[in-house]
Amino acid sequence: MTVITPQRQSEAQAFLDANPGIESFHLIWTDLCGIQRGKILRRDELVPGWRDGRFLPISALVLDATGQDVPETGLVFDEGDRDLLLWPIPGSMTTIPWAAQPAAQYIAAAHDLDGVPHYADPRNTLEKIVGRFAEFNMTPVGAVEVEFFLMDREAAFAGTPRAPKALTNGARPQHYQAYHLQDLDDFAPFFQDLYAFADIQGLPAKTLISEYAPGQMEIVLRHRADVLKACDEGIMLKRLIKAAADKHGLVATFMAKPYSEWTGSGMHIHVSLADEAGKNLFAAADPTENQLLLNALGGLKASMAESMLIFAPNANSYRRFRRNSYAPVSASWGINNRTVSLRIPAGAPETCHIEHRPAGADANPYLVMASILAGMHYGISEKLDPGAPVTGNGYEKRAKYIPGNWFEAIDAFWRASILKDYFGKDFVDTFCTLKEVEADRFFAEPTARDYEWYLRTI
Repeated sequence: MTVITPQRQSEAQAFLDANPGIESFHLIWTDLCGIQRGKILRRDELVPGWRDGRFLPISALVLDATGQDVPETGLVFDEGDRDLLLWPIPGSMTTIPWAAQPAAQYIAAAHDLDGVPHYADPRNTLEKIVGRFAEFNMTPVGAVEVEFFLMDREAAFAGTPRAPKALTNGARPQHYQAYHLQDLDDFAPFFQDLYAFADIQGLPAKTLISEYAPGQMEIVLRHRADVLKACDEGIMLKRLIKAAADKHGLVATFMAKPYSEWTGSGMHIHVSLADEAGKNLFAAADPTENQLLLNALGGLKASMAESMLIFAPNANSYRRFRRNSYAPVSASWGINNRTVSLRIPAGAPETCHIEHRPAGADANPYLVMASILAGMHYGISEKLDPGAPVTGNGYEKRAKYIPGNWFEAIDAFWRASILKDYFGKDFVDTFCTLKEVEADRFFAEPTARDYEWYLRTI
């Protein structure tokens, strides 16, 4: 239960005192679809908002990707569309460096009026699952690594996306050019702003690479011993990237597969466990000799099929999963091998950790992290064996099946035997219902491809 303390009010007042010129405050809350929603408060509303919370209709918890209510979840009219409260996350207040007028933002989570965290808020779900590691005296450590595409703004808005012209010389990338430094130079003004904005907001944005397709980039965030903060930073980074792109006349998209001919964009989660002294419990010169790590991998393999709706939450998500595409197509693990879904990266023994690769860039980082930690906790509790690591081409090996389309993934989450214990039946029912209705709405509309394939030939 949330405890309201004077420190909340004093934190807001201290920020106002330190920033007398800021009049606009963006309250950010992330819904089940991973979309950032919220309100803009005026200066005189900030302290009351931190002291008393801000009201949010419960229907906002169950909006689909288009922002439409999903009454079938029982959280709209059946609840009288009653109010919840958005409580601020301490330490999340920061300025918005790209705003035309001085502005700031903070992150909030949804609670019932009595202070109980609502089960359909993604951040609350992650916080609950993180808490289960206390029984092991362990702390999850993690980081978000996200891929995205820069696009020509006019083409993107017209629904015919293509790579943008370089900001420095007007050249347009056209080829697979992984790790191409020229691409980074060509969009240097965008990246300069991205890193400057990140520094102002305290985001630990680190390594930048040009990914495998034209206009595709990747940013890595530093590991955090607080995975809630790591996911807050993942959400903030996506918002920042979109804003920096817009400033330079570009569009940044986190669609999993915006182009049929090019690779898709993933969201890789790097995760380990630390003891009470902060020591990495996955540390190992040979990962096959660390039993805790192996048990965690076993749980992740066991829970992967029922987790796919979280890792790939949209119709477009499943276009990303193709053989030899660097997107995993089975539940598998390996050491220094990018063809598997659970990779142990190369590195010093003390840095040994799991790189979780199935999730798309379109997934909700809070829910992805929650699902990963649930799988790890289950594997450790049950002392599961992941089997031998995959060597060579993981696309050619037999491995545990994972759903290959949206409908199969919805059904697998409905039937979840592992995750239901961690997420709770109410969450599973709500999320599945939301996505089931969203899928029905999506496929009810004939597309240009329908007409192209069937109009005259059938």
